[in-house]
Amino acid sequence: MQRLLVALLAAFDAAIAAAVGLVVLLAPLTLLWTLAFGATADWGALWPLAGTLWQFGHGVPLSVEISTELLRAAGVAPDAAAFTLSVAPLAFLVFTLLFAARSGARAARAGAWLLGTLAGTAAFGAIAAVVALTSQLAGAQVPFAPAIVLPTVVYLVGALCGSVRAVWEDGDGGLIDRVHDLMDTWGDWAPVPAAVVRGAAFALVAVTAVSAVGLAIATVVRGGEVVALFQAARVDALGATVITLGQLAYLPTLLVWTASWLAGPGFAVGVGTAVSPAGTQLGVVPGIPVLGLLPENSSIWMLIVVIIPIGAGALAGWAVRSRLVWEGTPLGTAPRAVIALGIGALTAGVAAVAALLAGGSLGPGRLAQAGPSALPFALALGGEVLLGAAILLLSPRNRDELAEERTDRWLAEMSASELISATPTPPGAFPRDADASDTAPLEDLSGHRLPGTETKDPRA
Repeated sequence: MQRLLVALLAAFDAAIAAAVGLVVLLAPLTLLWTLAFGATADWGALWPLAGTLWQFGHGVPLSVEISTELLRAAGVAPDAAAFTLSVAPLAFLVFTLLFAARSGARAARAGAWLLGTLAGTAAFGAIAAVVALTSQLAGAQVPFAPAIVLPTVVYLVGALCGSVRAVWEDGDGGLIDRVHDLMDTWGDWAPVPAAVVRGAAFALVAVTAVSAVGLAIATVVRGGEVVALFQAARVDALGATVITLGQLAYLPTLLVWTASWLAGPGFAVGVGTAVSPAGTQLGVVPGIPVLGLLPENSSIWMLIVVIIPIGAGALAGWAVRSRLVWEGTPLGTAPRAVIALGIGALTAGVAAVAALLAGGSLGPGRLAQAGPSALPFALALGGEVLLGAAILLLSPRNRDELAEERTDRWLAEMSASELISATPTPPGAFPRDADASDTAPLEDLSGHRLPGTETKDPRA
């Protein structure tokens, strides 16, 4: 495919990614505007609100200022008139990340991964700049530079991950192939980088899946409290729908909070609060329905849940070790130890970034601190994953392992079949497709039937 066409398609993909995210916001907001305000609605505020929320969903902090009239009408204290929101609804960020990875992989398969990545990122950055310039709200301001940089960085990271993964497997005839060839000269250390990335991916997916299961269990167990908070809000069907959609946008954020709880450090819902397996200490919690899932109390015995991240690390170690055995590259103790350390370090790095995006300020006053703390969460999750991966990777090698036995048997069968196919059939031998139970008369090499092997006529 021509490089110009690849660049144009990558830019088109970026435009679609940005448009879908904005439309997902504009559609319900338009319905809300129509049903709530009717013909008297201020339609000029619809686009700025959608653009601001789109930026907020990509991790851009939001500075909120409440007018004096609204403070008096709502009965809010004057010291709560200005505050910052930085706990982002990460559903928009995750969508952009996944869509960018898909676009990067497509550009890589077209043979121009770097050009496609740069073209898509440039197009997405241009759209982010247009949104930042045209979506200024009086009561909710976002810093101009982060409003452009953060969404663009999210798209760039996704596109790079998707494209590099594709060209690492298929080759690109350029930079990635040279890096691959250079690493192949490392001997026993050559498989280490790929094994680290593969193991960290397994660990993160496992932790995310278990966090989703834990959040679902909490929803079933404490669903009554969530319903009670909906009823206490005294909203109509439209308001309940808006609140529900907003909470769904925060689903990835809640998964990060749940993962931090499983890892041990837990999270905060206000200054001086803590929600962790070792104990729960909460003051007055905002009446947001989803916060009804917070446990009222905990026991020290709940710390047993840290076994789950250790199990995720063990799964990562098993996946890496099985892949190495299948490829016939049994590594020594030192490379396997480095793989385990790399899996733990990479997992900790991703956990720290997730905590920074899922934590911050949730409102005025004591709500200025919410979510998991980045350093404790990263250290705890990385250490637990490291422990589980090390158990599987550093355990003594057993020649009777099922995966290795299956590999050896497969190699032996392939070698035998290739040897048989290369050996010519001697004169007088059975054809390869002949059945050993055939009872045809035997003939000597001259073609005459041997004595005693004549076939009697059944009619005689």
